[in-house]
Amino acid sequence: MPSGSGPRYGLVCLTVGPELRFRTVTLSRYRALSVPEREEKLLALYRENIRILRSAAGYCAARGIRLYRMSSSLFPMLDLKGDDVGEAVLSSLSQELLEAGASFQTAGIRVLMHPEQFIVLNSDRPEVRVSSLHALQSHARVMDGLGLERSAWNLLLLHGGKGGRAAELQAMIPDLPENIRLRLGLENDERAYGPQDLLPVCQATGTPFVFDAHHHVVREKLPDQEHPSVREWVLAARRTWQPPQWQLVHLSNGLDGPQDRRHSHLIAHVPSAYADVPWIEVEAKGKEDAIAGLVNP
Repeated sequence: MPSGSGPRYGLVCLTVGPELRFRTVTLSRYRALSVPEREEKLLALYRENIRILRSAAGYCAARGIRLYRMSSSLFPMLDLKGDDVGEAVLSSLSQELLEAGASFQTAGIRVLMHPEQFIVLNSDRPEVRVSSLHALQSHARVMDGLGLERSAWNLLLLHGGKGGRAAELQAMIPDLPENIRLRLGLENDERAYGPQDLLPVCQATGTPFVFDAHHHVVREKLPDQEHPSVREWVLAARRTWQPPQWQLVHLSNGLDGPQDRRHSHLIAHVPSAYADVPWIEVEAKGKEDAIAGLVNP
């Protein structure tokens, strides 16, 4: 947990430089392979991505980065329905996966994951709810395989999903598998769910709320991130975190001003409302360059 006067800044998945570049395979390419070829392809790919993931711990530790958002695409085809090749291959690499997770824990680096937008647990379409849960279970399985604890320390973060269905989201959270539910966090977005929509869900279900000031400013058409409501939501969100010292927020700036949804390369402004937030995940195109600019202005 953080100590001292400053926050811990988090790196999102990749780096601007070539240091952390993960391998992948397209679905069409994968489906063109025979089963033995699929096994061979995924074995090489998964093993290399585990190696790179392990190196990410050393990369972050060397730069004083104490929070790392792990890519949700480390193991392509793992959640492919009707195909268990990915699961069999990853199971064969269980020791290597566990060692990669231990490298972060040994270095004192907090690890989290923010899956893709297509995961919509509260969709009004049953088939989307089923596929979303299946994908989320694969992500939680990876976190378990890494030996990451089932708590908000190792967050599995989602947006609110389908707009106007907060009640449906709230109703299903208690029934989620433990390895998802105990890690689950919710974040406000620019369109469907503002803080006022998600906070009651988080309060009712014991789910931590990750506040994003940029999303809030864009959604509410506020002049900038110094608006008084930013501080109000930081404090309201903090009360959903147990312990409060684990509170995480997202930090980004608009490319061409506060109302621009696109993220800037570096961070030019940190809202004063974030001054006492212990963990800040930096969402900027410049990745590690943006963090370096915050640590060494």
